[in-house]
Amino acid sequence: MIKFSEMKYDRPNIDDLKKQIEELTEQLKNASSYQEANESFVALDKLNRHIGTIDALAHIRHDIDTRDAFYDAEVTFWDEATPLLQESAMKFTDALLHSPYRSDFEKEYGDLMFVNAEIALKTFSEEIVEDLQVENKLTSEYVKLLASAQVPFEDKTYTLAQMTAFQTDLDDERRLKAWKAVGGWYKAQQSELDRIYDELVKVRTNIAKKLGYKNYIELGYYRMGRNCYDQNDVKQFREAVQEFLVPVASEVYKAQATRLGKTYPMSYADNALDFRSGNAKPAGNADDILAAGKKFYDALSPETSEFFRTMLDGELMDVLSTEGKSGGGYCTGIYDYGVPFIFANFNGTQGDVEVVTHEAGHAFAAYMNRDRVPMDYIWPTMEGSEVHSMSMEFFAEDYAEDFFGKDARKYKYSHLAGSLTFIPYGTMVDHFQHIVYEKPEMTPAERHATWKELLGIYQPWMKLDGDIPFYSEGMAWQKQSHIYEVPFYYIDYCLAQTVALQFWAMIQDDQKEAWKKYMAYTTQGGTRVFTELLKNANIDSPFEKATLENVCKKASTYLEEYDLEGIQ
Repeated sequence: MIKFSEMKYDRPNIDDLKKQIEELTEQLKNASSYQEANESFVALDKLNRHIGTIDALAHIRHDIDTRDAFYDAEVTFWDEATPLLQESAMKFTDALLHSPYRSDFEKEYGDLMFVNAEIALKTFSEEIVEDLQVENKLTSEYVKLLASAQVPFEDKTYTLAQMTAFQTDLDDERRLKAWKAVGGWYKAQQSELDRIYDELVKVRTNIAKKLGYKNYIELGYYRMGRNCYDQNDVKQFREAVQEFLVPVASEVYKAQATRLGKTYPMSYADNALDFRSGNAKPAGNADDILAAGKKFYDALSPETSEFFRTMLDGELMDVLSTEGKSGGGYCTGIYDYGVPFIFANFNGTQGDVEVVTHEAGHAFAAYMNRDRVPMDYIWPTMEGSEVHSMSMEFFAEDYAEDFFGKDARKYKYSHLAGSLTFIPYGTMVDHFQHIVYEKPEMTPAERHATWKELLGIYQPWMKLDGDIPFYSEGMAWQKQSHIYEVPFYYIDYCLAQTVALQFWAMIQDDQKEAWKKYMAYTTQGGTRVFTELLKNANIDSPFEKATLENVCKKASTYLEEYDLEGIQ
């Protein structure tokens, strides 16, 4: 098979691509039979796969080294080109919606593509092309700013990803020093971070108003492709989190404070340390983690074995944290080759293992559905996709000893505890964005004050003692890249985590039966809306209040009874 390094990238001619899309649009409009109409549809799908492939190659290679001048220029090119291609693509979408052969398309491909097409049309007009280009430029500025970080610490400099290991150091003084160093770097960039976000809020609000919306929120939901729930459903979920999960998470942190010999609530630096003897750490380097991953996926199922061997053989994972590399981690598709790609930043923490399971959960789902037409059916919407990844993390717990060695028991405890305590944070991120886009005229200072107020509601275990101004003054949201890059993409993690906790509970009773349900969910790809994907696999919806209440009870009981004997 072809390796990632061998995949060829050439900048396309946008005028040529637009012309091809426009010709296919005319063919669809003028089709004299369903066969002719479908040929146009399949041809556009193939073209979209190619466009998605070259776009992905440019962005992946840029993210691997943001200092690379060639790919930096290519990302700038795509920032400007994508809205222009979207303009042409929307004309095809409109023609598809009005095709006399719509019922024939629905019989072959299902009706979801038409539901999604109608939503897509609500997000675009020719009038907003320049605004979209500005939005892309601003998000790229944010990515480059964080990738350029050089944090001074103990006579050396480190990237933000590399600092993560120091921020969980078991020595209290060193750990706090690391948090101060990272917070100091962000604080030094405050004016730029404030400016970029302020301009993003304004341009997104402007786009929304040009499209006829009161504010960006409704448009933001449409841009996320949400097709089976709305703001009221999310609001009710947030209320359930406050009612059921915040108290459970508070007890988790109180127990942690007792283990550490600290007073609750604790500082950011102390909350980052799970055990006095240190957090769980992988039992080996990157190669060892990947080898343990291979063992896990080989044993899990024939499908996962084939998938992970493909990822290794094709060099389809870039996991080391290096200078100039963009932060974070993600999975994307390289559609012409029928493979996914995993981007990550290993830093010596348990997050390294979670990447091999989390992002590989996304990648496995994409691999299983790689041949679906249209390509939009490869992935469900974001919350649906996050179920693949977050649930896969729990299936990997059976191999905790291979990944963590002597720290396996620590990991299994902290992984479940972290899954519970994450949901309030993720819900807070979503709540913050609703407030921001309801009041786009807010000043940066008002946004920081809003975040600080929400901390008291969703994370009462965080002590804002002023040691690190960036955190104590309510600026920590600026670390969360989703807020800048993909607004309203964060509640998805919380909804998915609620589903993943159901898989965790199933695994405790019968791992094989849990895997059957996982496959029943995953092999549907994106052919149904999120709630239907769950229903078809006999999984409870996170929008049902009882779902969150039940998983909270089972998980909190498990943690209370967990055997921590011998672990300090």
